[in-house]
Amino acid sequence: MRFGIFFEHQLPRPWHERSEADIIDEALEQTAYADAIGIEYVWCVEHHFLEEYSHLSAPEIFLAAASQRTENIRLGHGIMQTIPGYNHPARNAERLATLDLISGGRVEFGSGESSSEAELGGFGIDIDTKRDAWREGLEIAVRCMTEEPFTGVDGRWVTMPPRNVVPKPQQKPHPPLWVACSRRDTILMAAEAGIGALTFAFVDPEEARHWVADYQRVLAERCVPVGETVNPDIACVTNMMCHPDEAEALRRGMEGGNFFGYSLAHYYVFGDHAPAQTDVWQQFLTTRADRGYDPEVQVALAQETLGAKIAAGETTGLRGAIGTPDQLRQYLRRYEEAGVDQLIFVMQSGKNDHAHIMESLEIFGREVLPEFKDRDGAARAAKAERLAPVIDAAMARKNAARDAPSLPEGYTIEAIPRQMLAEAYGAGAIDYVAGESAVGNFDTFREADSGALAAEEDPAPAG
Repeated sequence: MRFGIFFEHQLPRPWHERSEADIIDEALEQTAYADAIGIEYVWCVEHHFLEEYSHLSAPEIFLAAASQRTENIRLGHGIMQTIPGYNHPARNAERLATLDLISGGRVEFGSGESSSEAELGGFGIDIDTKRDAWREGLEIAVRCMTEEPFTGVDGRWVTMPPRNVVPKPQQKPHPPLWVACSRRDTILMAAEAGIGALTFAFVDPEEARHWVADYQRVLAERCVPVGETVNPDIACVTNMMCHPDEAEALRRGMEGGNFFGYSLAHYYVFGDHAPAQTDVWQQFLTTRADRGYDPEVQVALAQETLGAKIAAGETTGLRGAIGTPDQLRQYLRRYEEAGVDQLIFVMQSGKNDHAHIMESLEIFGREVLPEFKDRDGAARAAKAERLAPVIDAAMARKNAARDAPSLPEGYTIEAIPRQMLAEAYGAGAIDYVAGESAVGNFDTFREADSGALAAEEDPAPAG
């Protein structure tokens, strides 16, 4: 099993002038250190308008900065919004490819649709059709990265003529694909599309075992990949804070973890939010016990697993991987035994202290990570061998179902001046003007502009 770190750029009130700059600087330092100790992934959300819960609305810029401070860590969009109302798929393809090039081929392409009214309503996205819009945006972005040229689309949400979208990513055919999953039905959807599952539902290890089994069953039975390759991995998210003393680990990590769950539920479940006015942190402090986010250590100790299933409407406290190195080893082994491929740590949450996060990473890298790294290579190779025929069958179904349009014969992109001159003076006007300018007669441009050029079908003189 491999490990990642995850950023929302949480920023509870009150704020000061450098609050947002500081949280970015600290996250970059944490990412660089995670890379140095051997953590393999950093994941960043794309959220909009979710004050305090997430101030990370341009993840590609943060990841680009991280790429220049690291050498090996994979740069994960967890997730990029692919509904065209958020981002045009050609722009997604361009940004992904550029990041892949400047990072030396380290990008992971996680996609999603969001389900908060703040975001959906802010961009005018229909909640009833967002799943289909996500799928269309993802499919077109993948085609833009892989087709030379992209042969065009006349879709429900995107209409675009043929264009060669450049640059192309370093990873071929494209960066690994993932999708955010919060319920069993999205796990099955991910398997049907041959996409890695980023499970943000905070499932405990035993529940994860069932999700893994369901995913692999559907992958084998009916996967038709949305991309040009299959990513069969499953990643789970958990809070993490590590310290030799359990009580100190809980003191450092529980409040931030609970705010993460509370603020998420504020936007996605029970919140009533006034932009730039609602103080989510103060509401958390006032009502957390009533909503199941009591920070008392006794409650934390009784919370054996990460219990917040936000998507299901539950709001119990969050502990997860908060504890001593030995407690973490035991807890993480349960995910490994369940068949989870990657565990992603949420550490920068609430008002968790940067120094505590750095110390926690240092302890984890020294005392917990090595045993999992020792086992991962063989486990990864065995999984690849076991799933090879499953993936081959899925790609065969993909090839049989291809329906992208062909490039129209003789298709060209006509420059705007050519179109304007042709409309005003005839089909050969631009060629005549270009020929005259090639021999130094630039007056032709002025003549054309003033209307002196004869408006005939072919103004070029005979002979």
